[in-house]
Amino acid sequence: MAQTILMPALSPTMTEGTLAKWLVSAGDKIESGQVIAEIETDKATMEVEAVDEGVLAEILVPEGTENVAVNTPIAVLKEEGDDDAAVAEAAAGAGAPAPAAKAEEVEAEGDDAGGAEAAAAPAPKASAKPAADGEGGRIKASPLARRIASEAGLDLSGLEGTGPHGRIVKADVEAAIASGAKPAEASKAPSRSDAAPAAEAPKATPAPAQQTGGGYSVAAISAAASAQTRDLVDKLGMPYEAEANNGMRKTIARRLLDAKQTVPHFYLTVDCVIDRLLAVRKELNERAGDGVKISVNDFVVRASALSLRKVPAANAAWTDEAVLRFKDVDVSVAVAIDGGLITPIIRKADTKGLAAISSEMRDLATRARDGKLKPEEYQGGTFSVSNLGMYGIREFSAIINPPQSAILAAGAAEQRPVVKDGALAIATVMTVTLSCDHRVVDGAVGAQFLAAFKKLIEDPLSMLL
Repeated sequence: MAQTILMPALSPTMTEGTLAKWLVSAGDKIESGQVIAEIETDKATMEVEAVDEGVLAEILVPEGTENVAVNTPIAVLKEEGDDDAAVAEAAAGAGAPAPAAKAEEVEAEGDDAGGAEAAAAPAPKASAKPAADGEGGRIKASPLARRIASEAGLDLSGLEGTGPHGRIVKADVEAAIASGAKPAEASKAPSRSDAAPAAEAPKATPAPAQQTGGGYSVAAISAAASAQTRDLVDKLGMPYEAEANNGMRKTIARRLLDAKQTVPHFYLTVDCVIDRLLAVRKELNERAGDGVKISVNDFVVRASALSLRKVPAANAAWTDEAVLRFKDVDVSVAVAIDGGLITPIIRKADTKGLAAISSEMRDLATRARDGKLKPEEYQGGTFSVSNLGMYGIREFSAIINPPQSAILAAGAAEQRPVVKDGALAIATVMTVTLSCDHRVVDGAVGAQFLAAFKKLIEDPLSMLL
């Protein structure tokens, strides 16, 4: 029996993703375990393997489609003995139209996340009853149709769709534009006095990224923007640039907001004199030769891991039933990438030397920026390190990454006046701040961790023992 291939959940937190690329085509025979597509999650691009074997009868979600929810049918797999009727039934059950008779008659623009739409659609008619799905009167239109209409300033509420179940498709919008249909009122640059109420903004897909607007116009964000966005832009009354939030930015926003609202943070700060560390680092790099370049952050990761081993109470997580004490020390290290942040993990960091940490971190950071990390390489971790020293930041407080209970923020190493043996001197000082979840890490535990860290970082040779 023909069956649908579903959008997989590639991580425990994944709710949607972008179907970046199909590696097979309709009509191809596929084997179990064969890589058939690439999916972009909020953190990385991952390969998807076929579970069963058969013939890929139809692709329901074109490559490049964004915001595809987990468990959404993305293709139909035809097994041995299945006929075209079985394929059509499977496609229809997935909310997609039956396969078109000829490939050249099928629209291949990536227009519909539920399947291809007929390109030879008749010209749309203005209608007082536009296609809606019954959920608050939301207009049924494909993502591409919405985007074309938004760019042309066309009001979809005046169109009658010719797609499946009355859905407005690309051909409908293009025909309406060609016939000289009147642009949507929201496409005009409204002033504060004549702008439509924000609550009346239709619900649709976000506007394309990097659109520039000016004055009081909300149309450059889109007539389909949320009421909150439209209201904010209308109140600003100044030029702006709108950049659509990608999945990673949305995930970061959600998780950090939850962390700040639900985790009782408190902060502890110490200054560390690192002149000896810099001297040891220089000597180690000179001896190591090509291929090894130990950074100050490698020392910070190593010192953090050893400190967690000395103070295991800081290597824990909160649950309503119990405090979880982790047996391994897995250090997550914040890495800035395009569009956000990711935290690849040095597993069992307390058992690894500086050269091993340096090599592993360099590999993880490179693949993180290329979007090639596997979920197990950035999910989990028992403690985090964030270093903004390379940006010249002297001191900062980082937000805890739940379910972890602490994160260490390291600032820039800089020369400062210090007192040594009762006399004023100049030393290279690095300020670090530990953010703690007070439910798990009490003040005394946090202080013990920082005392252990300071001792190690100021006496780097002890880290080599």
